[in-house]
Amino acid sequence: MAVSRRVFVASAAVLAATAGMTAPALAAPPDPRRSRIPVGPDDTPEDLVRKASQVRPTAGQIAWQRLERTAFLHFGVNTFTGLEWGTGDEDPDVFQPAGLDTDQWARALRDGGFQLAILTVKHHDGFVLYPSRYTGHTVASSTWHDGRGDVLRDFADSMRRHGLKVGVYISPADENQYLHGVYANGSARADRTIPTLVDGDDRTPPRSYTLPATDYGAHMLNQLYEVLTEYGPVDEVWFDGAQGHIPPDKVEKYDWDSWYALIRSLAPDAVVAVTGPDVRWVGNEGGLAREDEWSVVPVQEKDYGRTDYALSYDAPDMGSRDALVAAQPVADYLQWWPAECDVSIRDGWFYHADQRPKSVEQLTDIYFRSVGRNSVLLLNIPPDTEGLLPAADVTRLREFRERIDRELPEDLADGARTSASPGLVTVDLGRERDVDRVRLAEDIRHGQQVESFVVEAYRDGGWREVARAGVVGASRILLLPGAVRARRWRVRVTGARGAVRIAEFGLYRSRV
Repeated sequence: MAVSRRVFVASAAVLAATAGMTAPALAAPPDPRRSRIPVGPDDTPEDLVRKASQVRPTAGQIAWQRLERTAFLHFGVNTFTGLEWGTGDEDPDVFQPAGLDTDQWARALRDGGFQLAILTVKHHDGFVLYPSRYTGHTVASSTWHDGRGDVLRDFADSMRRHGLKVGVYISPADENQYLHGVYANGSARADRTIPTLVDGDDRTPPRSYTLPATDYGAHMLNQLYEVLTEYGPVDEVWFDGAQGHIPPDKVEKYDWDSWYALIRSLAPDAVVAVTGPDVRWVGNEGGLAREDEWSVVPVQEKDYGRTDYALSYDAPDMGSRDALVAAQPVADYLQWWPAECDVSIRDGWFYHADQRPKSVEQLTDIYFRSVGRNSVLLLNIPPDTEGLLPAADVTRLREFRERIDRELPEDLADGARTSASPGLVTVDLGRERDVDRVRLAEDIRHGQQVESFVVEAYRDGGWREVARAGVVGASRILLLPGAVRARRWRVRVTGARGAVRIAEFGLYRSRV
């Protein structure tokens, strides 16, 4: 059995002794109902650590964290106007992707090593990439394909045909609905029937929902219902917090509780990201995680059930012992809320002809500072005005995958003899090998426990430290400053919150 598939259990008591701290309670078995645990003002620092050690991810969060590389596709009227944020009053007829080929998108993403792609079904301008029943600001109002085009349909079919999962971005902000007096019109929250049938509606919904919402909240619910019932399984629903050009005093208090409830019912396997309870924004648009990125973080609940940061979204520390204490005055829960690192391959999020893709070196650095730091990379590749991913970007995606394959070729520890004792995993490679990359992972079904560790190689008659770091989580990759030659290697956990289960201890010699 390969080392990367083995789980090594380290006793919390022995780990605590190694780290010189009081032994925390052993972690509870995985429980999908324990993705958030309440905290209060009476919790001691020890209580907070104990509770953090007991937080577990849901099955959907585990599957999402295994994706590692996901793709964003910003596409819409902005592609043709040259804007990054539209205005909501665009002529839909500007949308004319004459050469649209979503199979080309899917092939390029698959060949680039991506496993899920998210389409901007609706950006802040409110233009919708499918023929919605609830707004005229859609592809159906364009002469493209004689008003019968449906980018979402093409996208979803192509992604699945090429083995990729499907994600949808639906902006909570909507400048078109603001201009039409629906968004922020002062309407009260009241029970709404979803889907709300319209004139000529031929649907016979197998189930309808009664959910509290404003006029605009109901508009969003109806669009979510369309997207989640008419285009096949959706694996990620992505909301952001940007408001476009809507005045700050006109921003709606969104009906998050109703939106989340509908998504959970219609797409139970989907994660709800960024302004959602399953995945959080890392706090920058550079694709860079913190050196120590915790998946268990303190949160507060606001605005009809919205999961929000207890600390600032860009705080340098989101989950350490000190952070748990600092957040205590406002935190409602400790929650499994892993980080997604978004960044665009170009300077802008939408296509601009005068921009060029980032270099392979830049993308590789982003990979190691996102995927290598317990996060998932979300890389935006914007289609051009023809409806294609630009040739330069497609080439760069392939080069990026090839570079990562050379950075992390075959795992030298795969199939090697291993041994484990509390707080320690040792690998015998059978002969001396050069190693300059180390990859670790915890079995996150049992939470995130490692707070610090060292990697050592047996050289010159003794164990010599070659690297040390803090957290591990679902993925931690260490780049050694130079190749180290040794036959025997070990990882020694020096600090932990509970019983540690190492799921991967990989050793690599890069070919770069």
